[in-house]
Amino acid sequence: MYQQMIFVNLVTSDVPATKKFFTELGYGINPQFSTDDCVCVVISDTIIAMLMTRGHYARFTGKEIVDSTKSSEVLLCLSAESREKVDELVDRAIAAGGTAHGEPQDHGFMYGRAFDDLDGHTWEVTWMDPAAVQG
Repeated sequence: MYQQMIFVNLVTSDVPATKKFFTELGYGINPQFSTDDCVCVVISDTIIAMLMTRGHYARFTGKEIVDSTKSSEVLLCLSAESREKVDELVDRAIAAGGTAHGEPQDHGFMYGRAFDDLDGHTWEVTWMDPAAVQG
């Protein structure tokens, strides 16, 4: 069966700092698709984040590019295998220079926290009890 992928394209103001940030979160960098204008962050086999300079990003859109430190253009949500993994990833993001975003959300069967990366993009990390999903 074909595994569909997602390539999330975001603006960054500092490619080297962004590369370091996501490396510290434990993600890989694909050097084949990384340049001085773009870093290719491998989140999983099917999720890739392309973080590009404003000028490089502008080549792909005729729309105004938002300042993600002041406006929200997207909320990104990643799944986690446990509550502990949610906390681990968000805590690593904060230690690497990101900022906590909002309060933890604990609904018993679902738990999540969020962080803003160095450019203000909001990343939510959520765990959901598999029994709740199946039931």
